Amino acid sequence: MGTNNLDSGTMAGAGEKLENFGRIFFKILAYSIMIVFMVMTIYPILWLIMNSFKATREFQVSQMRLPIDPTLNNYVEAWKMGEFGRLFPNSILYTFGSTLGIILLSLMAGFAFAKLHSRATKPIYNSFVIGILLTTQTLMIPLFLEVNLLHIYNTRLSVFLVYIGAGLPIGIYLATEYIKSIPTAIVESARIDGAGFFTILRKIIVPMSIPVATTLAILNICSIWNEFALINILVSKTELKSLPLGIYKFSGSLSTDYGKQFAALTIGMIPMLAFYIVFRKQITKGVAAGAVKG
Repeated sequence: MGTNNLDSGTMAGAGEKLENFGRIFFKILAYSIMIVFMVMTIYPILWLIMNSFKATREFQVSQMRLPIDPTLNNYVEAWKMGEFGRLFPNSILYTFGSTLGIILLSLMAGFAFAKLHSRATKPIYNSFVIGILLTTQTLMIPLFLEVNLLHIYNTRLSVFLVYIGAGLPIGIYLATEYIKSIPTAIVESARIDGAGFFTILRKIIVPMSIPVATTLAILNICSIWNEFALINILVSKTELKSLPLGIYKFSGSLSTDYGKQFAALTIGMIPMLAFYIVFRKQITKGVAAGAVKG
């Protein structure tokens, strides 16, 4: 009997050691995979920034080493040649103006679809959500013809309308699914107390929907800041263009001027890096909360 107890204890100990080994192995494997993906993400950014301080001739000699004679002239020339002084404010205006419009309209529509039911609710909701399936390429020609028909080509209005319209399908879907999780009893209690729908939206729905609003802000700020295809067909005047169109100038006759090209790409990338660094905690909380609730 004593031998059986000893054997059982030995087997239990061996099983525990095996379990601990497996736990440690999978932890090491998980961290190794994360480190590999981190390096794959960060290395191209560091490589781009490093080479933006090199003259083109130095870059052609060596692409991998640190700059021997770093220069800021690439940034000065790229700023002038790309006319970023004009385009930078446009990108800020388009990005934050369109994002604000998408968030407000998505929350308004999401509130209506989630809490104010009628016979028309489902067909209208489906007509919005089906827009998620449409790609930018399928919309370019119809949008170009439409803005010309409405005589708003080469105007900021056309850019705002298209950007907001493009962001609404996913925005309305996320907002509707999130607002569904808000107890209907809260809305009904507010209605009994005499609150109107806009009052409920402003004082109850919007404050409780901050996580999904944060998620929408993250999605749209990043996508609109880097958007190229749509604005390229909506405006042709330099004073109305955005930063990606200025960066595109360096892909033509200046494509071999690597120093200025890398400097232009870095100028376009820095605001998004700064946005992430400053708001990284809010971004993480917003995405997590939006994912759980949505």
